[in-house]
Amino acid sequence: MNVLSNLTHKYPKWSITVDYIYVLVGAAIIALTFNVFLLPNQVASGGVSGISTIFKAVFGWEPAFVQWAFNIPLFIAGVIFLGKQFGVKTLVGTIFLPFVVFLTKHLEPWTHDALLAALFGGIGVGLGLGIVFRGNASTGGTDLAAQIINKYTGFTLGRCVVIIDGLIVLTAAVVFDIEKGLYALIALYVTSKTIDLVQVGFGRSKMAMIITNNQEEVREGILNKIDRGVTKLSAYGGFTDHERPVLMCVVDQTEFTKLKHLVQSIDPSAFVIVMDAAEVLGEGFKRA
Repeated sequence: MNVLSNLTHKYPKWSITVDYIYVLVGAAIIALTFNVFLLPNQVASGGVSGISTIFKAVFGWEPAFVQWAFNIPLFIAGVIFLGKQFGVKTLVGTIFLPFVVFLTKHLEPWTHDALLAALFGGIGVGLGLGIVFRGNASTGGTDLAAQIINKYTGFTLGRCVVIIDGLIVLTAAVVFDIEKGLYALIALYVTSKTIDLVQVGFGRSKMAMIITNNQEEVREGILNKIDRGVTKLSAYGGFTDHERPVLMCVVDQTEFTKLKHLVQSIDPSAFVIVMDAAEVLGEGFKRA
């Protein structure tokens, strides 16, 4: 994915093509995961694929056809709420995913252990959805609805998927049994975490807020010894009402110990607040 990102930075006109590559690759991963893990073990971990798993068990209907049928109104909703360009890419995903499901329906299951199917099925679906979302698109179904909610509420995509698919998992627990419903919950949880991981990436950074009486020394130490930028924020003490500027610095996780020792060596009484920074974009970090 980094190769594709670099390509879009060097050749902006390729950005649309790269988006479609994300959609096709992500959809193929979801379809393969569905056929080798989820469907044969009756793990209905939400989404239109979960609905098709239930319909396959109850009515014997072909999952690919069920997915196409349910995706049509949701695709129309995507065009209305997310724009025509989003709709075109989503149309590709909506058609392509069930098509791959149909092509790979004769593959043998990779496991008959429901727990393994839930774990690896959740990872596969989350990976596929995360890749599709990086292409600013959807494969249709409830993940498209998750995109709409994400756009208008600011909830993470993983959380939106969990909220929407919860009822489907409950239905699966009724249709199959409680144990299958619990496996579906495991798969759904793993899916949401994998989506967030794909969206944010593996890299983790630390953001430090430093209040010290030796501001200039700390600032120069961070700039020269750690080679990171520093932002000076205006602040006032709540008790004294005196001006107490705050130094804000973001460093890689591997650099945090060095930063901590630097601040302590300059001002042992410094007040330092440390927070996780899941995604940092800009100079010295990841490109947007």
